[in-house]
Amino acid sequence: MLKSTLAGSALVGFASRLPLPAWIAPARAEEKTWRHGISLFGELKYPAGFKQFDYVNASAPKAGMARQIAVGTFDNFNIVVAGVKGSLAAGSDLIYETLSVASLDEVSCEYGLIAEAVSFPADLSSASYRLRPTAKWHDGKPITPEDVIFSLEAFKKNSPQLSAYYRHVAKAEKTGEHEVTFVFDAPGNRELPQIIGQLTVLPKHWWEGTDKDGKKRDVAATTLEPPLGSGAYRIKEFSPGRNIVYERVKDYWGRALNVSIGVNNFDELHFEYFRDSTVALEAFKANTVDWRTENSAKNWATAYDFPAVGDKRVLLEEFPIRNIGMMQGFAFNIRREKFQDPRVRRAFNYAFDFEEMNKQIFFGQYRRIASYFEGTELASTGIPAGKELELLETVRDKVPAELFQKPYTNPVSSDADQVRNNLREATRLLKEAGYEVRDQQLVNAKTGEPFSVEFLAEDPSFERVFLFMKPSLERLGMVVAVRTVDEAQYENRLRSWDFDMITSAWGESLSPGNEQRGYWGSQAADQPGSLNIIGIKNPAIDAMIDKVIFAKSRADLEIATHALDRILLWNNYVVPQWTYGKVRTARWDRFGHPDPMPKYGRAAFPAVWWWDAAKATKAG
Repeated sequence: MLKSTLAGSALVGFASRLPLPAWIAPARAEEKTWRHGISLFGELKYPAGFKQFDYVNASAPKAGMARQIAVGTFDNFNIVVAGVKGSLAAGSDLIYETLSVASLDEVSCEYGLIAEAVSFPADLSSASYRLRPTAKWHDGKPITPEDVIFSLEAFKKNSPQLSAYYRHVAKAEKTGEHEVTFVFDAPGNRELPQIIGQLTVLPKHWWEGTDKDGKKRDVAATTLEPPLGSGAYRIKEFSPGRNIVYERVKDYWGRALNVSIGVNNFDELHFEYFRDSTVALEAFKANTVDWRTENSAKNWATAYDFPAVGDKRVLLEEFPIRNIGMMQGFAFNIRREKFQDPRVRRAFNYAFDFEEMNKQIFFGQYRRIASYFEGTELASTGIPAGKELELLETVRDKVPAELFQKPYTNPVSSDADQVRNNLREATRLLKEAGYEVRDQQLVNAKTGEPFSVEFLAEDPSFERVFLFMKPSLERLGMVVAVRTVDEAQYENRLRSWDFDMITSAWGESLSPGNEQRGYWGSQAADQPGSLNIIGIKNPAIDAMIDKVIFAKSRADLEIATHALDRILLWNNYVVPQWTYGKVRTARWDRFGHPDPMPKYGRAAFPAVWWWDAAKATKAG
C-alpha cells in the first residue's frame, strides 16, 4: 500500500468508452452498508463516533511555528505532475486532503476525512465514498463528487506512479449528491476500496478556471501560482527555490472532526531550502531551523558536539521505525545492455566490502539489508516451503534455480582473505557473462568494448560511498566515474533513464499491494517518472505481484510477499546497502509531543507535535 503522502496515478472519459464486465451492474445494485473506516485485514480499533485518536493531545495549543529543512530547490506547486515535471515544493501536500486518513497506531486502517463513510460489496468489485456535506475548499465552495472524479482522472493521466496504482479502477461516477462510486475492472482486489480513499482531492473549478492574468490553468503543467486547497494549511508566502511558509487555516472546515483533534497544531510551517545537506546542518546549528532528520551516520556520531546540545537546548532523539520495511541499494539501470546479465550484477555485490565501509565511514552503526521488506515479517527467510513453494513452482521456469536450493545471502568481507576471495568470485562471474581482462582493463570478450560504469548522485555527501566502492571495481578492470549533479538535472536524468547506477530506496508498508506494480511491474518499466527505476520486465514478478494484490487473507499476503521478495533478490537487481531501524532526529527544544508516541508514526513531526512556549523561551 502506497500512502498519498509518499506518492505523490485518463480515467472517467477513457474508461467510459471501455466495455465493462457483466458483473458490474449487479454489484452496484446491492444495498450499501456504510462504514466509518476501513481495514485491509481484521477489525478497526476505533468504533463509529470515536472522539479522537488515542495518541494525540486533544489539549495541544494551536500556536507557534516549526522551521524545517528542504534540500535543493523548487519550481512547482502542482502535485499532479510532481513525478515528471519540475521540482515540487516541500509541504505541497499540506494544503490538500484525502477521502480518508490513516491512524498511526494500527496497520493499514483508515477513517473518513473528506468522506464520512465508505461502502463496498463482499466481492470488492466497487467502492462508494459518501462525502461530508460540510467539506469545503478554502474559497468556501463545497467539495463535490465532480472534484473527486476530476482528481482521479488528472492523476491517472499525468502521474505514472498513480496511473499504475489505480490502473484497476475501470470507472468512476457520481451516484448521489454527495456520493461517488468507483467500479473496478475485476472483483477480489482487497486493496482497491482502501487505496481509493487515499486519493488527494483537487478543486475542479479552480483548475478549470483562469489565473489573475486571465490565463487558463493547466493541471498537466507546473505552476508557481499557489493552488486552492481544502486542508488545515494554505500557502502564506514563498520565495522560489529559497523558502515557503504555510499558515494554519483558522476557519478550516474539518477542525472539529475526530481525525483532526490534536493534529495540525502549528500556526505556521516553514521550509527553508539549502543547496546541500552540509549547509543545512550548519543552518540548524545556527538556530535558523528547528528540526533536522539526520540520515548520515558520520554526522550523527560527530557533528552534534556543540554548546546547545551540551546545555540541552538542542535535543537528540531516535524514534523506532515500525511501519515500513526498506530496500536501499545501488540500483542498476538494466535497460542498458551491460547490466542485463544477473551475473554481472551479482559481481558488483561481491565487490562491495560493506563490513569495511561500515567500520570506516559509518562508525559501525548499520546492518546489511537482506530483503526488499527488511525489518518486517514480510521478509523471506531460509528456502521456500509449503504454500510458498507451491506458489513458486508455478513460475519455476522463469526464476533462478538457486532460489529453490539455498537462502539468499549477501557476500561477507570479514577479513583480507575474504575480500580477495570475493573479488575472485566477481571475476569468475564476469567471465561467465562474457567479459575478460585485457591489459588490466575489463572488456567485452566479443566486441572489445571496455566496461565502464558511472555512479550518479544528487547529494555531495553520498560521493564518499561511491568513492569507497570505486577501487574495488577498478581492481576488476572497470572504468569507474562518480558524478554529482544538482537536483533538477538528477531528476531529469532519472525520468529519461539516463544513468548507469544510482542509490535508490523503496519503502514498503506492512500491507503491500498495488504499488508493487509501479515499483517492479513490466508496464511501469518504460513509463518516465515511474518508480520502476531499474527497468524490470519479468513475468514471474508480474505474476507474484498479482498474488500479493489479490491475497484473500493476511497469511496469503505474507506467503505471496515472501515469494516476490525471493524472486527480486535472486535476480540481483540491486546491490543491497544498509539500514538502521530508527529515525535520528535533532531539534531545538521548543516543542512537545505525545507520550507514548504512535506505534507506527515514527517521529510524526510536525503532525502530532505542538509549540511549547515555556520551552521556547529557554531554548532562545
